[in-house]
Amino acid sequence: MKTILITGGAGFIGSHVVRRFVKKYPQYKILNLDKLTYAGNLANLRDIENEPNYGFIKADIVDAERMNQIFRENNVESVIHLAAESHVDRSISNPMEFIFTNIIGTVNLLNAARIAWQDKMEDKRFYHISTDEVYGSLGETGTFLETTAYDPRSPYSASKASSDHLVRAYFHTYKLPVVISNCSNNYGPFQFPEKLIPLSINNIRNNKPIPIYGKGENIRDWLFVEDHANAIDLIFHEGKNGETYNIGGNNEWTNISLILLLCKIMDRKLGRADGTSEKLITYVKDRAGHDLRYAIDSTKIQHELGWKPSLQFEEGLDKTVDWYLENEEWMNNITSGDYQKYYENQYVKR
Repeated sequence: MKTILITGGAGFIGSHVVRRFVKKYPQYKILNLDKLTYAGNLANLRDIENEPNYGFIKADIVDAERMNQIFRENNVESVIHLAAESHVDRSISNPMEFIFTNIIGTVNLLNAARIAWQDKMEDKRFYHISTDEVYGSLGETGTFLETTAYDPRSPYSASKASSDHLVRAYFHTYKLPVVISNCSNNYGPFQFPEKLIPLSINNIRNNKPIPIYGKGENIRDWLFVEDHANAIDLIFHEGKNGETYNIGGNNEWTNISLILLLCKIMDRKLGRADGTSEKLITYVKDRAGHDLRYAIDSTKIQHELGWKPSLQFEEGLDKTVDWYLENEEWMNNITSGDYQKYYENQYVKR
């Protein structure tokens, strides 16, 4: 069996990618490597954890010796690298954690792959997943292209930009077979509730304030997470070495417009009077260095690989709300911290 190492596979996007590959490709051995920080939750993968082509490794990509050992002992032939610190607010308060994980961790994986594959690069692939935030901030018009110059504005985006450059450097210097993708904001099931949409759903459900930075005028392009997983599948199998692919949802919304729509959906699904949830909106001091607008041009992946998003935002948001309301236990475990016991109960005590 071809062994694929998926880093950060217990996280939000990673768990969707792991599930897709385990179910769709029984001929692959999928190794999920995750440090299980606050954002890594193995309960996200309960439905596939006993599949014969799935395995889990608890490890930190900052540990170079451990990465070399994992590649060596498991004959890793390809990597889908999603492990990263990703929350901008956390990067502002603790930038060094982002430097270690997103930069040093990525280099450790690149080195482990280079050593393991040095005698035979054919049929290998190092796929690095990045973000549109590396491109900086847009004005009212324009979109990010794969050729857009990097202009990161936060410690998070700067650390991801650095890792992107290093991946490209290993392609040019060592001929490592790499591909990169940069995606817009993801949303959907299993997202940790520090991010805007699940945080707001949970707060509305519990009649708590919905915090909105500034005046809520910042604009984001939203991508349903399963559409992202589909794009990752295509790029992994059909993308060209050394290339970058932008993945966007073509769904631009201001934060306040998004929240107003979410409030209407929640009022309807919770049987509340129209306008009830809007009263929870609370404007807070704007984030330091808050980028005004992100927008992705996905023409390249659409034309070259035939990908396109399957859902418009209203439909995807409706499905997302349904999932969170139907999975209150998951949300309660996340917000209480009980989810962190799952690894010990499921793996350590067995």
